[in-house]
Amino acid sequence: MTQFNSPMDILKLLDKSNCRQCKKPTCLAFASAVYRGQSKLSECPNLEKEVIEQYSEYFSTRMSTEQLGDTLMEELKKQITEIDLASAAQRLGTKYSNGKITIQCLGKDFSVDKEGNIITDIHVNPWITIVVFTYIMEGAGTPVSGEWVTFRELDGSENRYPLFEQRCEKPLKKVADTYTGLFEDMLHIFSGKQVEYHYPTDISILLYPLPKVPMMIYYSKPEDDLDSNLALFFDSTIVQNLSVDCAFTLGVGLTLMFGKIAQRHGK
Repeated sequence: MTQFNSPMDILKLLDKSNCRQCKKPTCLAFASAVYRGQSKLSECPNLEKEVIEQYSEYFSTRMSTEQLGDTLMEELKKQITEIDLASAAQRLGTKYSNGKITIQCLGKDFSVDKEGNIITDIHVNPWITIVVFTYIMEGAGTPVSGEWVTFRELDGSENRYPLFEQRCEKPLKKVADTYTGLFEDMLHIFSGKQVEYHYPTDISILLYPLPKVPMMIYYSKPEDDLDSNLALFFDSTIVQNLSVDCAFTLGVGLTLMFGKIAQRHGK
């Protein structure tokens, strides 16, 4: 059976006319949605019926998102068992003791042993595991530069930014708009530090999801005829200490976490 290893494999089936009849802005966006199981191949009006039928078996038997997530977690866990954690700790400039590497994630200690088990005092979301494992395996330990960039400015983010905007920036702004006080409290709970910004803001916080992966979050409340504004920045070295894909996962994961906390405690 044909395997689609990325949205680009699906894009090859399309005519690349960007006609938008599928309700997506580009054929690539549609291919990405099909790959993630959010759209059906049959929603493209320009595909021949024979082509749709040819690949229908693949899409009908493809693993669910949850199953894909479990598969990814198992693969990452297997890769962790194959690396030298002591060397990884030295590379990242973090602690190694009793067969475990320990890093700070959102101000909390996360230890990982040679079997890929995470030891921590707080609940571990799947996205945290993905980001922590990737940081341990691939992080270069490059010092923070102090040069702040948006997600769309990162190399390799061009095709991912529209989705990042929809799944991170806009919903995070909505959380800040709806639960402004709680939003700021959450940032401080996760060891966020107040920082100065060259424009007036209501919230300006430096957050360290990982030791060498800082994020800056600025938020201004709506005022007079001006809408509220939320800006999210990464240090430019994130492409050495984490991948663009993991930067995406990090931003979306934080947004989901803040949204759930806000819904639970913001009433």
